[in-house]
Amino acid sequence: MINRERLVETFMELVQIDSETKHEGHFQAYLIARFKALGLEVLEDDSMAKTGFGANNLLCRLPATTNADAIFFSCHMDTVTPGVGIKPQIKDDVIYSDGTTILAADDKAGIAIMIETIQQVKEQNTPHGTLEFVISVGEESGLIGIKAFDMSLMQADYGFVLDTGGPVGSITVGSPTHAGLEINIHGAAAHAGIEPEKGISALEIAAKAISQMKLGRIDFETTANIGIIEGGTATNIVMENVRMRAEVRSISSESYEAQIKHMKELFEKTTAEMGGAITIKVDKMYGGFRFNDETHVVQIATKALAAIGLKANHEVSGGGSDASIFNEQGKETTNLSIGYEKIHTVHEYIPIHELEKGAELAYEIVKQVGTTAD
Repeated sequence: MINRERLVETFMELVQIDSETKHEGHFQAYLIARFKALGLEVLEDDSMAKTGFGANNLLCRLPATTNADAIFFSCHMDTVTPGVGIKPQIKDDVIYSDGTTILAADDKAGIAIMIETIQQVKEQNTPHGTLEFVISVGEESGLIGIKAFDMSLMQADYGFVLDTGGPVGSITVGSPTHAGLEINIHGAAAHAGIEPEKGISALEIAAKAISQMKLGRIDFETTANIGIIEGGTATNIVMENVRMRAEVRSISSESYEAQIKHMKELFEKTTAEMGGAITIKVDKMYGGFRFNDETHVVQIATKALAAIGLKANHEVSGGGSDASIFNEQGKETTNLSIGYEKIHTVHEYIPIHELEKGAELAYEIVKQVGTTAD
């Protein structure tokens, strides 16, 4: 039932409109016009005032035709770099870039699926409750756009983010809570050649603490990493300050708290023993979620996949998405795979048959919910 040629044409058009993070304005204007032309009400929030990015988030709404639940689909309009001047190419039923840029299937494949779903719903006169389509800015920059989005604008209480790679069929049933840590260690400067004994090396403090620290894969649900270490001014000066940036992610709230405590205590204990000073700032980036087979959105997606001949694959993700913020705000949301591969690289690609399956899945979800009207 999906119009394959139209879907591909839409996708090819979308990826050729530049929208790198913080520069989404031109693409946002296109989306406003496109969704209005499809007959949807288009609402634009005022998140630019909070984010400083190039556009506001969009909420596009198709009114209900039956007394079924309101549901939403969500994608993001921004892309990573290099995402300017994308030239999509089709080879052996697969869409690639020309190798000099990303393809931007993350997440314009999701937006193409949204558009095709709306077109199918209207052409097939498919009964549906209120359908909402949230398109955020700044997802690739720490979910900044959706964090600034006013959820009270929405009518739907649950929905589906179209923003996971891999073959269509995967349903995200778990995603971690994510914290960023900013660690600043202060020692004492001294001439490294004449009187190093009078110095306190912030680097040595950091190294001693890190050598005792559990990092990497902590357990099945938890990871931790120190990704940035900066410090020093010259080789002949004992390093006085070290600045570090780290992160902790875990599906388990207990493991999340325990890992942060473990890292803080080692840094603080070692710093005190060596006569330095330390400040540690923990910033929770987003909360996690964990679903099971009985979770409503998981049941809907599983039934929809079965209806199009696919078996559901329940996956626990190590990363975050806009779904994390929707769930934090009380809107039950899972993230669905839509077929793209090797994202955030110039080797990104999407098989056309996977793009087609993604559209079939989204349309089938609308049908599934639409047939459960009271």
